[in-house]
Amino acid sequence: MNTNYDVMILGTGEAGIYAAYELSLKCPSARVLVVDQGADIYRRQCPIVAGKVKTCIQCKVCGTMCGFGGAGAFSDGKFNFTTAFGGWLTDFLEEKEVMELIGYVDGLNVKHGATTEVYSTSTPEARALEREALKYDLHLLQAQCKHLGTENNLKILTSIYEAIRDKHTFLFDTAVASIEAGEGAYALVTEGGERYTAPYLIAGPGRSGAEWFANQCKGLGLELLNNQVDIGVRVELPATVFEHITDVVYESKLVYRTKQYGDPVRTFCMNPYGHVVAENVEGINTVNGHSYSDPALRSENTNFALLVSNRFTSPFNEPYRYGKHIASLSNMLAGGVLVQRFGDLVGGRRTNDHRMSKSFVRPTLTAAVPGDLSLALPKRQLDDIIEMIYALDKLAPGTANYDTLLYGAEVKFYSARIKLSHELETALPGFFAVGDGAGVTRGLAQAGASGVKAARVVAARLNGGLGK
Repeated sequence: MNTNYDVMILGTGEAGIYAAYELSLKCPSARVLVVDQGADIYRRQCPIVAGKVKTCIQCKVCGTMCGFGGAGAFSDGKFNFTTAFGGWLTDFLEEKEVMELIGYVDGLNVKHGATTEVYSTSTPEARALEREALKYDLHLLQAQCKHLGTENNLKILTSIYEAIRDKHTFLFDTAVASIEAGEGAYALVTEGGERYTAPYLIAGPGRSGAEWFANQCKGLGLELLNNQVDIGVRVELPATVFEHITDVVYESKLVYRTKQYGDPVRTFCMNPYGHVVAENVEGINTVNGHSYSDPALRSENTNFALLVSNRFTSPFNEPYRYGKHIASLSNMLAGGVLVQRFGDLVGGRRTNDHRMSKSFVRPTLTAAVPGDLSLALPKRQLDDIIEMIYALDKLAPGTANYDTLLYGAEVKFYSARIKLSHELETALPGFFAVGDGAGVTRGLAQAGASGVKAARVVAARLNGGLGK
């Protein structure tokens, strides 16, 4: 097998996929190697989802987080048309260019089967909801959103894979041990000892590779900048509580600044009639949510994350490790994901099996273990979350009900961000960093956009070098 390429793409999450897609269009003659530690879209599976086990068995490579499609493959596929959230691409690019890139990625998705239906926050109903939220100091962020659906998201990714699988060389089930920088070229050295080189490297390590990537960048002498840390819980309650909101704006991003600490808390990844699911990030069990387009696959509950954002100053520079440590505490207490009734939390009581059996809200993540979140989450973040729930209860009465369920911990893992140019290039020429794992984005839309941007820069340089 050839070991020398024109371009190497590390990771097949959203950023890596669209980088590979764009290179196939803009520079079809380029020799491109795409590497991922997970499986292709056809072989990705989680033993829990497959019905083989009831709880996480700590697979060496998590089928939910790794492989073609990355962590977004089994998400419910929220695609947001905005720069107000979902990443920090406007730190590098003009807002107009970011929105054009997001629109371009959406066009590719539609070509491969994505819906054209868009939820908007500019309708009269959405504007009325925004005004109502402001009465309680809740701020509804403006954005258009598409809901692809968990099952449809997989179909879209499968179609994209079929479109590019023969255009490049793909290496799945291949863990990279190190990134090396040489004279005019970069090398990916695998755990099996293979060595692949190219003058251009686009790194989209994904959330599961964020800590590893940060360490590689340190070893290469690249400057890392502090990124925020998002710690919180996933809330589950009857879908009727939020119906008047989710029927108007499917993905309602509500932001609140707590009165006690002045910390921003936001709703994130809202899943009407959805299911709470567990994820394994390098041996740490965290929680997430899914939602299907098919009514037959829906539940009676809605779930969403409440995340507290904190940004630390020097000498702190390892947001990934901090989040991982918090999540590990709930794992230690529950052996996995922990769940507690809101009434038990504010009453200072641990939720146990007996108390859970009396709950009116039935958990969709049945493997979650009843426990006490106050023993796992820092007091400040927990106080912020409780205050936010009471604020939401004014907009959506029933949010602060006794039996509202809180799962922990939900952590969004971001690497300390690398210093990048406006072309998403590191200080090492030809080395680009994209996507969530590089600390540049935090969602499907901007992750895909970042991959396209880097690929266009590389394609222009290759085409120039080839005299085109």
